[in-house]
Amino acid sequence: MAHNIKWFKTIDSTNSEAFRQFEASDDFSVFAAEFQTNGRGQKGTNWESETGHNLTFSILLKSNSIKAEDQFLIAQIVTVGIKRYLKHLGIEAKIKWPNDIYIGDKKICGILIEHFLSGDTLSGSIVGIGLNLNQKQFRSDAPNPVSVSILTGKEYDIKEELESLAGFIYEIYYTYRNFSSGSTEDRLEREYHESLYRLDEFHKYEITRDGRVIEARIVGTDTNACLILEEEDGSRGSYHFKEVKYII
Repeated sequence: MAHNIKWFKTIDSTNSEAFRQFEASDDFSVFAAEFQTNGRGQKGTNWESETGHNLTFSILLKSNSIKAEDQFLIAQIVTVGIKRYLKHLGIEAKIKWPNDIYIGDKKICGILIEHFLSGDTLSGSIVGIGLNLNQKQFRSDAPNPVSVSILTGKEYDIKEELESLAGFIYEIYYTYRNFSSGSTEDRLEREYHESLYRLDEFHKYEITRDGRVIEARIVGTDTNACLILEEEDGSRGSYHFKEVKYII
C-alpha cells in the first residue's frame, strides 16, 4: 500500500519535523530525509549517514488504544517489523534490547522513540529510525556499523525500500491498533523475545551503577520492559535502559 511519506532533501531532524507537524498530521505519517543536519541517536549522539544512501525517517503514531503502561509495545512493533523487512531481503537480524537491530555483532539500525501521554494512554509516539542501506564506509567512531548493501552486495532505491519497510511495520501496527487482544500481544512479545540478540548465551555485561562486570545470559524482559540477566550461579537481575552495558 502507498503510505503517507513526506520526503526532504535536507532537514535538521525527522523526529523534530514529526513533532512540528504532530497536530496537523494523520496517524502513521512518515517523514524521511536524504540528509539530516542534526539526526539524533540514543544518549544524545548523532547518527552518521551519507546523503541519499540510507533510510533516515520518523513515523508519527497517533493511536489512543495503547495504555501508557504498555508503551513498550511500540518498540516491539517497530523492531519486529524491521526484522521481518530484513528477513525479506535475506538477512537474519536480531534485536539488541531495547530497540537496536544487529546482524551478528554489528549494528545495522538504531531507533529513538519519544512518547506523549494523555492520562493513562498514549496520545502519540514519534519513532525515529536510521537504517544503513547503501553506505559502504563509515567514518565516525561508531564501533560496529554494517549496511544492507555490505551484506548483500546490492544497491537499493531508498524510496522503494522505505515504502517496503513502512509496510512491514504498518502491518503489525494496524493489527494492534485495531484488533488489540491478549493473544495478539502474546504473539508479538514471543517474536520479540525469540529475536533478542544474545538470548540464552553467556557474555560479559557492565552494570553501570557500580562498574561491575558480570558474566550472564539474557533470559528475556519483565513486565516493566527491563532486561533480565541470569548469572552463572543462577541469580537474576532486572535492569532498566542505561543500567546495563553490553560488552562487545
